[in-house]
Amino acid sequence: MLLEITDLLIYDWLGLDASTRFGAAVHFFVYDTVKIFLLLAVMIFAIGVIRTWLPEDRLRHWMSRGGIAGNFVAALFGAITPFCSCSSIPIFISLLKAGVPLGVTFSFLIASPIINEYLVILMAGEFGVPITVAYVSSGLLIGTMGGAVLGHLRLERFLEQDILTSANEQTEVIDHNWRTRLRFGWAEATGVIRQIWLWVLVGVGIGAFIHNYVPQDAIHSLMAATGIFSVPIATVLGVPMYGSCAAIVPIAVVLFEKGIPLGTALAFMMAMAALSLPEAIMLRRVMRLGLIAIYFGITTLAIIFTGYFLNVLGAFLVNGSGSISLGS
Repeated sequence: MLLEITDLLIYDWLGLDASTRFGAAVHFFVYDTVKIFLLLAVMIFAIGVIRTWLPEDRLRHWMSRGGIAGNFVAALFGAITPFCSCSSIPIFISLLKAGVPLGVTFSFLIASPIINEYLVILMAGEFGVPITVAYVSSGLLIGTMGGAVLGHLRLERFLEQDILTSANEQTEVIDHNWRTRLRFGWAEATGVIRQIWLWVLVGVGIGAFIHNYVPQDAIHSLMAATGIFSVPIATVLGVPMYGSCAAIVPIAVVLFEKGIPLGTALAFMMAMAALSLPEAIMLRRVMRLGLIAIYFGITTLAIIFTGYFLNVLGAFLVNGSGSISLGS
């Protein structure tokens, strides 16, 4: 239905030619923008309502116990919170003040930007469920194991002392009813869309350009030139960039359609979401440069390994997802 309405708007009402690159690019942009916003509005509202039943105070208590279970709970807590790498830092600080072990808090900090509700919605709509499940599982594994490794290194000495001596912060527990649950879901949907709408437009616009103007042979030549190093190159290129997965998901889909291996595209997306220069600057208030470098290094290596692993599973995952179609 949406495709037919888009065809009518672009080709009949606006009079653009479907056989031209410009006409196809405009059609791509309008169709995917509307589709993404409809998915986001409906699904984030539903997920927001569901989240009101999650015992976030108990999750914090479980995290404070430490151990690999605490790392997993922290990564899971990060997955259900819709934050980018920079906006995750205030919660990271509050967890430290509450006495949660450093390695466990890092599990939250790593997983929170890699996995979030709107990312899962976008990926499921564009890549399909099997690839989305593989991505989410990989993100949870990176968060859990990355935090566990950082915890075993005993790096608390690199924290700023005023963070360690701060008083514990208490989290307000809300007793929800159906009215407050629906309000929370509505606030989640509108709040997230307000934060990411520009990223969606930018991402779909770049995706439309690549899809219709960048020859597939150029992509294949690029991959041939980088060879086995495509994953670390994509990851390192993604680290200094700061952006939302709402922008990079449409680009990642198009790059994959053009011949970029699945793991390479997803590694770039993970690095762009999880690590950024603005995040490093904000973390300097909390920790010394040595710990920031170790955190970035371990997370980067974990993303590179995951990219190679997803490249190996790529054929199986794509077959399980069916044909990936973007802007058709």
